[in-house]
Amino acid sequence: VQLQASGGGLVQAGGSLRLSCAASGRTLSMYRMGWFRQASGKEREFVARIRWRDGSTYYADSVKGRFTISRDNAKNTVYLQMNSLKPEDTAVYYCAAGSSISRYDWWGQGTLVTVSS
Repeated sequence: VQLQASGGGLVQAGGSLRLSCAASGRTLSMYRMGWFRQASGKEREFVARIRWRDGSTYYADSVKGRFTISRDNAKNTVYLQMNSLKPEDTAVYYCAAGSSISRYDWWGQGTLVTVSS
């Protein structure tokens, strides 16, 4: 599976961005997709995930109520709608896909989100 993330950019605090992640290849192997982020000097952290079969979602507490993950099965694409952005949301955002509940097997290249105060 190959993942191509896009949609990052510079936005002011309180603004919105939508990230996209298009999957190609053996997409039938995907059980779930997720978004992670890594701020400069920090470890990568989980943001949100969606189960491909039924759209079940789960969020990190830090983004709950502000971010929404969704999918388009026909396009094999997952989205991350980010609202009410804060400077602490600044990071490189990575999409990932997993073949099971316990791991993520494939990773995209990352897209930079910068939130100015």
